[in-house]
Amino acid sequence: MDAETNPRGPHGGVDPAAFRRALAQLAGGVVVVTSADARDAPAGVTATAVCSVSLEPPLVLVCLSAGSRTRETISTSGRYAINVLGSGHRSHAERFAEAGDGKFDDLIWETGKFGCPILPGSIAVCECEVEQSIEAGDHTVFIGRVIEVTSTEAPHDRPLLWYRGRYAHTSVEDVE
Repeated sequence: MDAETNPRGPHGGVDPAAFRRALAQLAGGVVVVTSADARDAPAGVTATAVCSVSLEPPLVLVCLSAGSRTRETISTSGRYAINVLGSGHRSHAERFAEAGDGKFDDLIWETGKFGCPILPGSIAVCECEVEQSIEAGDHTVFIGRVIEVTSTEAPHDRPLLWYRGRYAHTSVEDVE
């Protein structure tokens, strides 16, 4: 590879812009990760760095930026919920992607069985207890044991995706 296809960043590493462009080719499901502090004050953030880890026991992971208030809330509360957004919930994704407080203002939400905010209309929700947290670069990886799960199987529900720097959704049911 030449320098144009594999540019070098500072200290001989990969150029951050090239890295971001490469990963933009990977579509990711959009979720809102929520938690609540000791006073039950809600926190939430939009994320795409989410994946299953294990079926037995059921484990999922989320990666949150070191500067995130939600990251701090999860670190102290030891619990979080992953609200999987459907294609009709772009406004939720945009709201929780913004920095600052007030994300739950004028928003209808419920409290899950284990205290985390749940966004009605989510196509799936996993409520989790933190099993392990790992500092990785400028993020924290939270591996959580799923302690409650709900999902919808309505045929019109399609996941909201993030692809090439914009929101997207699936357009077909099956890929042959």
